[in-house]
Amino acid sequence: MSSVNQNVIKHKVGLLNLAAELGNVSRACKVMGFSRDTFYRYQAAVEDGGVEALIDANRKKPNLRNRVDESIETDVVAFALEQPAFGQVRVSNELRKRGVFVSPSGVRSIWLRQGLESFKRRLAALEKHVAETGEVLTEAQVSALERKQDDDVAVGEIETAHPGYLGSQDTFYVGTIKGVGRIYQQTFVDTYSKWATAKLYTTKTPITAADLLNDRVLPFFAEQGMGVIRILTDRGTEYCGKAESHDYQLYLALNDIEHTKTKVRHPQTNGICERFHKTILQEFYQVAFRRKIYRSIEEIQTDLDDWLNYYNNDRTHQGKMCCGRTPMQTLIDGKEAWNDKITNLNH
Repeated sequence: MSSVNQNVIKHKVGLLNLAAELGNVSRACKVMGFSRDTFYRYQAAVEDGGVEALIDANRKKPNLRNRVDESIETDVVAFALEQPAFGQVRVSNELRKRGVFVSPSGVRSIWLRQGLESFKRRLAALEKHVAETGEVLTEAQVSALERKQDDDVAVGEIETAHPGYLGSQDTFYVGTIKGVGRIYQQTFVDTYSKWATAKLYTTKTPITAADLLNDRVLPFFAEQGMGVIRILTDRGTEYCGKAESHDYQLYLALNDIEHTKTKVRHPQTNGICERFHKTILQEFYQVAFRRKIYRSIEEIQTDLDDWLNYYNNDRTHQGKMCCGRTPMQTLIDGKEAWNDKITNLNH
């Protein structure tokens, strides 16, 4: 028995002994600083269960009315094994889509009770669960188990007023595939809504950088009745060069899009794309390349488009503007701001 418990018992037994010695319960309670009600509870505890019962006699019982339903707790624990990489806010949002309503702090409370409060602990629980049940891991679980927790690059807040106000474009090296060669991804993310699109190429040139805008970005914004005002890129040769002879610069000028470049030697100022690339690597590429062997760039593009559709339309986002909505919902909700600032300005 611990010394703390021994002291607790000693103190409580002392009250009972003093009362017996003085022959006066009231005086004993006054000397020891206890109420008479407490004395009689201690006395009853000793009669019922001996001295040991005194440990729990005065321990505060938790208010179980504040606890979430057992079924919700079960769902939260199951989801922690299904998606161990998700934080409490995303878990709350994703469970809401399944009809399970629990706040982010409710998720956290359950995690703390179950010893699942950190990504590391949720991974350990998943490994233990798999070892015990022999269940086959889903691809999301495999990538979560292998995920390295790189600290996000600290980036400054990007000022963005509405969808189309500022797009972020970057090149991402996917890898080399037998029979295809090197594969590069051109990425565009709307900094307001986090709506994203991406296209794969075998080269990294001004033409491929312009092609993404021409093929994917501007047609999409035109469909939404909007445009793109400004684009932020790093200073890579695919984005920067002599204005009069550089295909990307010419394309921007032709479409009246302003070009903002990141600070010299600070590519992380394009942090929106950096964050998206981390997500696409963990949630798409690390999963896709385990699932099948690709033999053409078109095959990968097909699966990439399916994932982008999920990312934009189904996957909740925790960003400053999204607040648990999907990028597409955020973009549609932001159309009003575009109309107020741009459409009305032109009339």
